[in-house]
Amino acid sequence: MCPGGVIGISMMNGFPGSFSRNGSCIIANRLVKPTDANGPNFGNPVVLNADNTYTDVATFIAAAGVMTAAKLAGIAVREVKQATAYAAAAVGNYAPGQPCDVLQQGSIVVTCNVGNPAAGGAVYLRIAANGAIPAGVVGGFEAAADGANTVALTNVQWSTGVKDANGVAEITILQRLAA
Repeated sequence: MCPGGVIGISMMNGFPGSFSRNGSCIIANRLVKPTDANGPNFGNPVVLNADNTYTDVATFIAAAGVMTAAKLAGIAVREVKQATAYAAAAVGNYAPGQPCDVLQQGSIVVTCNVGNPAAGGAVYLRIAANGAIPAGVVGGFEAAADGANTVALTNVQWSTGVKDANGVAEITILQRLAA
């Protein structure tokens, strides 16, 4: 074995939902819709409901919601509070009826399920399953278009184009989303 063979040659990008490049971050807090079956995982996209609550995009789509780029309200931020017990401890998420921090502008790390991001490249959101692309997760971010199964997020781009071994990459929301 050569010297340094056990030392990694690249760092991981972090954990989904961790914001980065602090200077331009705008984060809003609203409750997760109390009647939702699940709250958003850290790093998942969310929509803003008419009752001023957030819903995870996958939950929104499962409830027959029609997802468009304009409906994106932001991305659930990894926020750990000691008085709160988060479900799915390995991933971390916000529970229905609990406050949820959402990044509306700035940079954040997310999981890129399909494709290889390019710096400044388009970010796609999967809105329908495709059996030919098993890695595609409804409500997940992708770096490759899949026709009517994905929607291009026109106000979002891949920041660096670097995707780590865990599929984590950085995106930037260019202009503030939902008020």
